[in-house]
Amino acid sequence: MTRKARKNTGLGGARRTGVLATLLAASFALVPPTTAHADGIRAQQWALEAMRAKEAWQTTKGEGITVAVLDTGVDAQHPDLAGNVLAGKDMVGFGAGRGDRAWARHGTAMAGIIAGNGHGPGNADGVMGIAPEAKILPVRVILEDGDSARGKARNTRGNALAEGIRWAADHGADVINLSLGDDSKSAHPEATEDAAVQYALKKGSVVVASAGNGGEKGDHISYPAAYPGVIAATAVDKYGTRASFSTRRWYATVSAPGVDVVIADPDRKYYEGWGTSAASAFVSGAVALIRAAHPNLAPAQIKELLEDTARNAPTGGRDDSRGSGFVDPAAAIEQGGKLKPEGLSSAAYGDKYFGSGPDIPDEDSSTGWAGPVAGGLGGVLLIGAVVLWRGRREPRHTTDGDPDY
Repeated sequence: MTRKARKNTGLGGARRTGVLATLLAASFALVPPTTAHADGIRAQQWALEAMRAKEAWQTTKGEGITVAVLDTGVDAQHPDLAGNVLAGKDMVGFGAGRGDRAWARHGTAMAGIIAGNGHGPGNADGVMGIAPEAKILPVRVILEDGDSARGKARNTRGNALAEGIRWAADHGADVINLSLGDDSKSAHPEATEDAAVQYALKKGSVVVASAGNGGEKGDHISYPAAYPGVIAATAVDKYGTRASFSTRRWYATVSAPGVDVVIADPDRKYYEGWGTSAASAFVSGAVALIRAAHPNLAPAQIKELLEDTARNAPTGGRDDSRGSGFVDPAAAIEQGGKLKPEGLSSAAYGDKYFGSGPDIPDEDSSTGWAGPVAGGLGGVLLIGAVVLWRGRREPRHTTDGDPDY
């Protein structure tokens, strides 16, 4: 499907005054613990069935594919990620470390969505990702909301995202997941970020980003999702209905689960989260499966393939709310030998998913979404923003060693 041309808003010179934020969970409130065992989590992962993961897994589970997660860091010791996390890079160079509650929460959640492999007998416990045999390359480019070093990062690490994208592309990333963005009123393109994205695409890395959580706050353009060539993921619920917080813009590529998403946490508890962060991670997992099945496809071909094989397509083929429809990795794998699939139809998946669904409550709030415990000991997760203010740029001061993140 032909995509609308990207807007040229003048990349040179301007400095963004908004924030770069992760677009899922940032703060949490504990509630009384539940006695539910972790293996109950799998039953709550509605996204696996909705995305027809088992059908895709008949071909591949993502073996041989590296997905870079540019985020707040990833807990490589989480049991659901055991053996699936490579040595990465800390582009911030300071901030909270292992054992601190302001460390690697959002990044670990995204890594679990992409490449979680559960744990316990038969890996039946915990979170299962869309591409459970893919490897995660963690690149820390942003700090968690509760990190006391955010102010320092605001003043000194404004280029961390651009540097992280280039580093990931140079270190074997087949897919680069960006579950973050600046969708403030002042958001605008950054020349260094756009150049980094184009660099990664030319090196063969598929770049996926969150479309933005501004659906109830003006639908402001979100970057990096709006950069040319990026696959922008919008969020839907299990009925295929656009999440009220999901940004509606021309760059929307496909939709993916972004409501009631089960996520893993470094505290070894499980939560439910909301946000286009999750949608981006699900799409990155889908891309990992497609790349494993068809390693010679270029990023632009994979983007087109996702669009042309999406299910539950909007009237007219696409819209700004859900792009071309709901991502379907199994269909994309099946049609992967075609550069531009012809005559594809949306695959029906029964009434369980993408039926009429409930009415969207009027009282939904983009700043106070909360969900019940997903399993194990834990609580609800309030959705907020992990921020890294981007202001004055200074040279990077990091080492080549592998930090603990």
